[in-house]
Amino acid sequence: MPNKSPLVLLSALLIVASSFPTASVPAFAASKEKVLYSLCPVSGCEGGDFPIGGVIFDSAGNLYGTAYEGGAHDAGTVFELSQGTNGTWTETVLHTFANSDGSGPLYSMTFDGAGNLFGTTFFGGSAGGGVVFRLRHGAKGWTEDVLHSFADGAEGFYPVGALILDAAGNIYGATNATGSSFGAVYQLSPSASGQWNVTVLHAFSGGRDGANPDAGLIFDTAGNLYGTTVQGGGTGCGGKGCGTIFELSPAEGQWREKVLRRFDGTDGASPAASMIFDIAGNLYGTTAYGGNAGCNPPSGCGTVFELSPGTNGEWTEKLLHSFRYNPKQPLGTLIFDKSGNLYGTASTGGPGCDSTGCGRVFELSPGNTGKWTYRVLHDFQNNRIDGNFPETGMVFDSAGNLYGTTYEGGSGIWNVGCGTVFEITP
Repeated sequence: MPNKSPLVLLSALLIVASSFPTASVPAFAASKEKVLYSLCPVSGCEGGDFPIGGVIFDSAGNLYGTAYEGGAHDAGTVFELSQGTNGTWTETVLHTFANSDGSGPLYSMTFDGAGNLFGTTFFGGSAGGGVVFRLRHGAKGWTEDVLHSFADGAEGFYPVGALILDAAGNIYGATNATGSSFGAVYQLSPSASGQWNVTVLHAFSGGRDGANPDAGLIFDTAGNLYGTTVQGGGTGCGGKGCGTIFELSPAEGQWREKVLRRFDGTDGASPAASMIFDIAGNLYGTTAYGGNAGCNPPSGCGTVFELSPGTNGEWTEKLLHSFRYNPKQPLGTLIFDKSGNLYGTASTGGPGCDSTGCGRVFELSPGNTGKWTYRVLHDFQNNRIDGNFPETGMVFDSAGNLYGTTYEGGSGIWNVGCGTVFEITP
C-alpha cells in the first residue's frame, strides 16, 4: 500500500475543539455507482496501480489519470480510458515513469489549449524531489518532457496538487517542503530556448503565514492566487498550527501573501484539498480534520467550509458540514453542479467500515435559510469490490454523471485491490 501524501506523514494533530450542532444524515439516496475500470487486472500491473489522483476528460469523452505505482519500473504511469461501443472502458498507457523522469504521480493532471497534459510526480527526477512534466501528443503517440526537477532549493521539493496555467503559458504550483521544511509557491515560465525558469512567489515560514501546502492553487478573475496549507497559522493542533487559507497578489513584480483564515480546530484543521469559487466570489473547501470534537479521531473528522469576502477586505468563514465518526476525512476538491449543489468524497468510513477503508460520495444542497442539506450518494462497500478510499475530487460529464477514483479496491490482482475509476449517476 502506498504512503499516500504529505498529510499522512504529519504528526498526529492534538486539537482542543468544541462541538457544535450538526443535522443528522438523511437517508441513503437512490444513486447508482458503476466501476468503469479496475487497475491491475489479471494480466498484471503494467498499466499502473493505486490511482490516487483524480481523472479529467478530453473533448472526445476520454478519461485521463495517473497511477502512483506500477508500470515497467514500478514508478507509476499516465493512462487513458476510452469507452467502446459496448460500454466497456479500455486502458491505454500513455507514459511509464522510470524514476529518472519522475516517480509517484499523486495528483490530477491539467490540459492546456493545445491538448498537452501537465502534471507532477511527488518523487523522482534528477534530484529525487519530484518533477513537473508535460506530455505532448503527436502522430507517433505521447512524448514526455521533464520541465523541472525539484531539489533542496528555494522552490522546495515534493510538488503537490494539480497545476494551473495562465494565458501566457506560465505554470503555477506548490511544494510541500523546502530546505526549511515548510513549502513554497512557485511559477514556471517558458523561455525562447525551450528551458523553463522557476520563480519562488512565496516561501512559507512555518509560522502565521502557514506551513506545508498539500494542494494545488486557483486563480480569481483578477489574477490573484489562492491556496491552503495543512499546518501553520497559529499554535493550535499540538503547536504545529491547524492550517491556513492564503491569497497571493501580484504587485510591482512581487507577490504579496495575505492569510484569509487561520484554522483553530473547531472550524476545521489541515485543509488538504484545492478550493473552488462560486459565481459570487465565495471560496469553498474541505479540511481533513477538525470540526466535531466528539469525533474519532478526537482532533475531529473534517469539515466543509465556505469563505466569503467582505467590503472591508476581511473574509468570513461559515461551516457547511462537520463530519461525525463514519465517514470522515474529506481529502478531495469539491465540485459544483449547475444548480449550485456541492459534491465531494469522504475518504474513510461508512456502514461496516472504519478508518482502514471504504469511503463515501456526498452532496450538499443550499437551502433558502442558508442551511445546507447533506445527502449520501454512495457508500463504498466493505468488500472493496466497488472501490476503497476515494481521496480526490470528481468531475462531471455532459449528462451530469460524476467520475472519480479510489486508490484501492476493485477486482485487481492484489487482495486489497489496486484501485478503480468509477461513475456515479446521481
